[in-house]
Amino acid sequence: MSAKLPHDAFSTYVALGPDRSYELLARQFGVDKRTVVRRAVAEDWQGRLDKIEADARDKADAKLSETIEAMNLRHLRVCRVIQAKALEALKAMPLDTAMNAVRALDISVKHERLIRGEPTDRAAVSVEDVVKREYDRWLTNEDDEQVAPALETSDG
Repeated sequence: MSAKLPHDAFSTYVALGPDRSYELLARQFGVDKRTVVRRAVAEDWQGRLDKIEADARDKADAKLSETIEAMNLRHLRVCRVIQAKALEALKAMPLDTAMNAVRALDISVKHERLIRGEPTDRAAVSVEDVVKREYDRWLTNEDDEQVAPALETSDG
């Protein structure tokens, strides 16, 4: 094999895609694999390739982030339009026929909160509610249940 490896061999190597190999590149240029390996080591092909792939991932991630941000902004605008229309309808309708406007308003508010990363439903339980529930549960015991029937019969 008397052919020489061209100076832009690295570009060809990168263009081979995920199935790239030094052996494949050597066959493509008609050179010995050792020739490709020597050039690859001298020019740090693996380090360069890693940097290229990392840059490509960063650019793709940035593009995806921009796409998601644009989608969220578009959805927020739609939610605001729906809210405005629902409020207009609520003002114009009598209270008994305004249920569709109320539903539209409720749905758009929930979607807006979801897009902004806020909870859509109140799932929190107040400490006061828990204390009252536990108080009622623990203060009702077997002695109270036995005393209550006895009191009922003695009055009657």
